[in-house]
Amino acid sequence: MTDTIRSIAAYAAVLGVLVFFHELGHYLAARARGVTVEAFSVGFGPALLKWRAKSGTVWKLSALPLGGYVKMQGWGDESNAPKLPGSFAAATLASKAFIVAAGPIANLILAFILFTGLFAINGRIEVQPVVSQVLAGSPAAGAGMQAGDRITAIGGHAVHDFDDMIELVAMHPDTEMMFTYQRAGKTITQQITLGHKDVNGDEIGSLGVEGDQFTSEHFGPIGAIEAAAQETYTDTSNTLSGLFNLIFHGEGLHNLSGPLGIAQITGKVAAFGLPSLINLLALLSINLGLINLVPIPILDGGHLLFYAAEGLYGRPIPKQAMDVCLRFGMAVILSLFVFTTLNDLTRMGAVHWVAHLLG
Repeated sequence: MTDTIRSIAAYAAVLGVLVFFHELGHYLAARARGVTVEAFSVGFGPALLKWRAKSGTVWKLSALPLGGYVKMQGWGDESNAPKLPGSFAAATLASKAFIVAAGPIANLILAFILFTGLFAINGRIEVQPVVSQVLAGSPAAGAGMQAGDRITAIGGHAVHDFDDMIELVAMHPDTEMMFTYQRAGKTITQQITLGHKDVNGDEIGSLGVEGDQFTSEHFGPIGAIEAAAQETYTDTSNTLSGLFNLIFHGEGLHNLSGPLGIAQITGKVAAFGLPSLINLLALLSINLGLINLVPIPILDGGHLLFYAAEGLYGRPIPKQAMDVCLRFGMAVILSLFVFTTLNDLTRMGAVHWVAHLLG
């Protein structure tokens, strides 16, 4: 029960922060471009709390914590009627694109700020590429690797931390690779044939070692900013690469998590303390920002695609065509929601339990 409560509380807090900053990006950009914002809501449905600011914007905390929105005057008005000054419909095409893009940009900025604070206060924690345990019957055991071995290179690629090793191994199932590692001051180089394992339908390489040697690198203010920029860039690149492989090659489809899976992960990470939760929050913020830039109608990326087409052809997309695209986009999002929820339930064992119950 305690784990469930912790997971729900941590998930609600993380989602609230992510949604707030995403929508804050839209809000600030709209105000900067002279567009009137009628409402700013974290969550959907009936308002639990609300108040009206001097600007006229109604700020709300709503009952369904599944997202949020900024309601701008004239949003979605594609008619040929005269546009009201201060409405989104009356804004220039560049202003519209800027307002829409500001949400994902705000998520990337949030990640950078979180990493900066985390590195400045707690430092950057890394798992060293040192073997703490060799699993029996694994490729590592067959090659004679031992606890205490420090892996320095795999297949000619330098290994700086345990994550580097995991990534290189995962990419080469059932492949013979050259390993370089240090043992008691001596350098050992040998060929090791990796194994493989199935992770949610995807086959990845397997070495069969574990690592638990942590180090913390501390930074001054400037160093923390530089490290945060590097971390944000690296995580953004990795996320983009993952999205590309998912969309065009279907890789990692079975690893996708929905709200249930993210809530479970958030609860587990929260158990390790606030620094771990902040690190996860930064990673999720990057993911949220980049996913919103995918050109699916209804997402920010879909609207940017409409504006790009309008700029190219010199006229707005016809309302009927836009409505069809938005319905298609909604169908895609709902399908992904159902698919990821089934993924989550399968990982939790619920699907197997129901199948067993039904015989």
